[in-house]
Amino acid sequence: MNKLLALALVLAAGCGKSKPKEGIDPGQPEQGSAVATGSAGSGSAMGSAVAAGSGSGSAEAPIPPYTPAADVPQAIKDAIAATDRDDADRRLDAGRKPGEVLAFFHIAPGAKVGEIFAGRGYTTELMARIVGPTGKIWAENTKEFMDAFLREPWTKRAAKPVMANVVGVERNIDDPFPPEAKDLDAVVTVLNYHDTVNMKGTDRGKMNKAIFDHLKKGGYYGIVDSSATDGSGTKDTDTLHRIDQKVVETEVKAAGFKPAGESNVLRNPDDKRDWNSSPKAAGDKRGTSDRFVLLFQKP
Repeated sequence: MNKLLALALVLAAGCGKSKPKEGIDPGQPEQGSAVATGSAGSGSAMGSAVAAGSGSGSAEAPIPPYTPAADVPQAIKDAIAATDRDDADRRLDAGRKPGEVLAFFHIAPGAKVGEIFAGRGYTTELMARIVGPTGKIWAENTKEFMDAFLREPWTKRAAKPVMANVVGVERNIDDPFPPEAKDLDAVVTVLNYHDTVNMKGTDRGKMNKAIFDHLKKGGYYGIVDSSATDGSGTKDTDTLHRIDQKVVETEVKAAGFKPAGESNVLRNPDDKRDWNSSPKAAGDKRGTSDRFVLLFQKP
């Protein structure tokens, strides 16, 4: 009788323990939670940034095959093939095609590069490997996002020897780089331009002008983001984490940039552009949204 009573008590204690909500990764902040809200940006922007560059995914999941195109420079191929890269990052390669994208953005050995909304550093680390010890990366995240969920994973990544040439900066996104980050060869932002719409108080005109001012003459500004339907403007930046390409082009050109090209490497004509491309919401569709890859140049 005493054994039965003890067993019942153990089962009751187990049932009383709290469980994560269904569909929420307990290792990441839930959108709408106290962690994922703040004055400098909406919860939706944070929700997108949670997995941006995170290489999130099950440790047991297979790594999809990815081979950069033959004309991708060898320095970029070597960075992608580095044996000390995390498997979690490698799982993102096939969907992001970093070889073709970073070659298109003119990321090369010795370059000085700024990154807007670096997230957990997937793209940052690849660029650090490419530019090498003679180059330098300034990787921007806001203090709000760092405090909310990025500080631990960023600190872990930043401790890698290959990140020695990276300066992490915590600044407002419309004033992204310190004065010493001048005459940059390139500035990039990958899958996060739409989030700047959702971040309360952000002045995108000021942001783009600041990027213009930090670049050298002839420097490049590269942008990747998920396409919203044509003519939709910014109405889907919150709900679908997408933005109309024309909005980006208009805003960037208003800062003084000239169009320098567009790559179709991440285009997907089968994407109806009606689903949420945020990493957690996309699920198995992650890496398949129709994405524009735009390049602008400072005259």
